[in-house]
Amino acid sequence: MKILNTRVAPEWVDYNGHMNDAEYARVFSLAVEALMDHIGLDAAGRTRHGYTLYTLETHLCYRREAHEGQPLAVDLTLLDRDAKRLHVFFALHDEEGNLLATSEQMLMGMNQQSGRPDAFPAPVAEALAALPHAETDAWPELAGRTIAIRR
Repeated sequence: MKILNTRVAPEWVDYNGHMNDAEYARVFSLAVEALMDHIGLDAAGRTRHGYTLYTLETHLCYRREAHEGQPLAVDLTLLDRDAKRLHVFFALHDEEGNLLATSEQMLMGMNQQSGRPDAFPAPVAEALAALPHAETDAWPELAGRTIAIRR
């Protein structure tokens, strides 16, 4: 599902004339915020539930360059979830549908008062259950990759 639409901001462009690698991480962070809004963990929801998401791990893959002003769209695939974690896969595309980058992430639900992991509040869990969920054999091709020098 499409979770975010944005554009490459001028301040995201580096000395090579394209979006800096750190800014891809920014776009995926914005996608996590959009996901949080979608499941009821916007500012009001975080206050109401005393609950938020933390990013535990991120794996970024860069595929193509993005340039100043270029429209960007981020798609979300929910790979897996349990009572307090989400395994998500984001794909960043340009306006022609070209894959620019991916970000596979493990997100943890956190009780803001205790600062400890905690189960998703019931309304959030219901919203998560309504998200499209990819079966393991239908994961995006780039999901589940490891970093290694292949010999």
